[in-house]
Amino acid sequence: MGALGFMSYFLVSFSRGGAELLFAGVRNHQVTLPSQSQPWTMKQLLVWIRANLLKERPELFLQGDTVRPGILVLINDADWELMGELSYLLQDQDNVVFISTLHGG
Repeated sequence: MGALGFMSYFLVSFSRGGAELLFAGVRNHQVTLPSQSQPWTMKQLLVWIRANLLKERPELFLQGDTVRPGILVLINDADWELMGELSYLLQDQDNVVFISTLHGG
């Protein structure tokens, strides 16, 4: 239902390793994406996250048009590498989780 004028709703979470600190300490975000004629892709979601949720130090979360190495991305509990990564077409009620595997020392 995300395409053809319908709004899309998602849960975006940042957990473990401090990734949530880049998002004002908020781990879970209920996200409503604007309507568009085609379904949103993960690549577009990352652009939206950068513009709307990311509060500081984008270089610690993003590298180019994707997440930095060391950030594990799960879509509905499955590794995004199995789902098509940036080209995955988001669907209503998807659960997208970003887990930082990097730890300070």
